[in-house]
Amino acid sequence: MIEIDAMFPVMVTTNLEAVKTFYETVFGFNAVFYEADFYLHLISPSSGVQLAFLVPDHASQPDFLRPLMSPDGYVVSLEVKDALHAYTEAKKMELTMAMELKEEVWGQLHFILEDPAGFRIDVVQHLTVTDQ
Repeated sequence: MIEIDAMFPVMVTTNLEAVKTFYETVFGFNAVFYEADFYLHLISPSSGVQLAFLVPDHASQPDFLRPLMSPDGYVVSLEVKDALHAYTEAKKMELTMAMELKEEVWGQLHFILEDPAGFRIDVVQHLTVTDQ
């Protein structure tokens, strides 16, 4: 068996500075490694959640990591305790909404933001579902 210490997506995109500013400002991430022409690694100090971004066409990477990644068909979910509060804050910051606040029958309250790279962030609160 392979034991895992952490998991994080690495998304290939341009303009790491805009992405860095977005995640630091909106979600409070800290950049623990940042080289604007190569790689950005972010960690949330409150939860330990990690995200990483890599520029396209970097010579050190294998061919499959060189193309710019399409944000279509991909979403990063970030779980919060209070989605309504997060949604209100997102609206105050005038962030780009890909989906407005919505309650799902399976027990989620969530909305979806779009970051500067076009990636979508599903901000999710899990609700207690009661049988009726």
